[in-house]
Amino acid sequence: MTAFKHWLKRHWPRLRLRTLLFATLFLVAALPGFGAVFLRVYENTLVRQTEAELIAQGVALSAAASMVWPGSVAAMPDPTDFRPERLRIDLNATPVLPERPDAAGPRRAPRNDAAMAAARLLPVIAVTRRTTLASIILLDADGRAVNGSTAGGSYAALPEVRAALRGRADTVLRQNADYRATYRFEWLSRAAAIRVHHARPIVAGGRVVAVLLLSRSARSLFRGIYEDRGKIVVGIVAIFGLLVVLSGLLSRGIARPIEALGLATRAVAGGRGTIPPVPPTATIEIQGLYADFAAMAVAIEQRSRYLRDFAHAVSHEFKTPLAGIRGVLELLADHGAEMSDAQRALFLANADADAGRLTLLVTRLLDLARADMTAGDIGRAALSPVLVRVADAHRSPGFTVTIPDGDLPYVAISDTTLEAVLGTLLENCRQAGATAARIDVDVAPGLVAIAVADNGPGVPRADHERIFEPFFTTRRAENGTGLGLPIVRSLLATAGATIVLAPSERGARFEIAAPRP
Repeated sequence: MTAFKHWLKRHWPRLRLRTLLFATLFLVAALPGFGAVFLRVYENTLVRQTEAELIAQGVALSAAASMVWPGSVAAMPDPTDFRPERLRIDLNATPVLPERPDAAGPRRAPRNDAAMAAARLLPVIAVTRRTTLASIILLDADGRAVNGSTAGGSYAALPEVRAALRGRADTVLRQNADYRATYRFEWLSRAAAIRVHHARPIVAGGRVVAVLLLSRSARSLFRGIYEDRGKIVVGIVAIFGLLVVLSGLLSRGIARPIEALGLATRAVAGGRGTIPPVPPTATIEIQGLYADFAAMAVAIEQRSRYLRDFAHAVSHEFKTPLAGIRGVLELLADHGAEMSDAQRALFLANADADAGRLTLLVTRLLDLARADMTAGDIGRAALSPVLVRVADAHRSPGFTVTIPDGDLPYVAISDTTLEAVLGTLLENCRQAGATAARIDVDVAPGLVAIAVADNGPGVPRADHERIFEPFFTTRRAENGTGLGLPIVRSLLATAGATIVLAPSERGARFEIAAPRP
């Protein structure tokens, strides 16, 4: 089975969505046609139903005959004795015998008991025949017909009659020579030219005294179809018309919007496309796909703009130390022999400082890249021990760190990420000139707010909007890279947390909103 699935996947044709939708709807519309294959089963059911009706008629008439038969004594059967009779006819297995032959032998008068019983029974048979349209012939114990055009003739040679004379009811299928096709579709029916024959023994006094021979054509399968052919044609046209309408709706609701979205995707990938409007005829799922595509396109545009600005900032940050190193190399190459040892050492120290700054920039850029590309940090950290470790690591004689007491909740951030973020913020506080920092925790439904505030000079209001931009720093003279806060924001973003610079009367105050596990 696995090998077949792989083979099928390799050879499965590429299909358009509208083709697949149309094929599906066409198959559904054609299902009634495929159902015609199973009409044979229904036809067999109709033939068996005809047999069941003949058996019911035969049982009722034979019971009435046994009650009126000369010399018989009426007896009430046991009301709890039920004996349903098994049907014998099956179009797939029962042979179709030739047409029933005419009564054989010379015409003779039937037995006296049969003639006497017929006087009372024939009116009942006539009324039954008038309603059921079945042929009903009463035969005496010798198999001679008591009524009908063949009265006096013998049917004793028929296999069904012989079985009935032996006390066993029997049903056979015979050809119907009088059949003439009336409806065009009747040639498809196997039962149209056959007739069901049933022989039922009449038992009186514990012996077979007569036989009822019943026959009737099976119920017509295609008569109703032919008589309603106009309605059927209208129904077929209506089905295919509905199919065309549904195909159009599906095309406008699914196929066309997806094609338009595909064109827009290729255009956006080429950098020249715009976000398409949501088609009003599209399905809810397709409209949601358009909304997701619009959000993705906006995110890609923002990311592209970020990368362009980032590349520009990187080139600017690297240009200054590289220019300094190159200038030192040119001076040493042109005037190295004329320089004193002190001058040469000074230039080399400047080049080494520029190289150190480049090394620091590369390291911090790698840290930022790891933070940006890290998968979602679905961790779980106990806040209290993390705050204790971070505070102990950053306390010094000139710098104090205050943390809240008591049990604190868990946050949905790993210990490592949370320690790195808080450590960077405390280190920034100390480098900005603060002598004390305080960490506050506030718990809200589904959220934990962590605030880090210091008593330093704070961030100038003009720099509030740029504080999280890469390479923006107010401590460039102290070799600041301007990458600490961008790294912090990226680390928190991977865990679904955010950080903002909050207003503060004194110093700087950063607020972190972290989700609870």
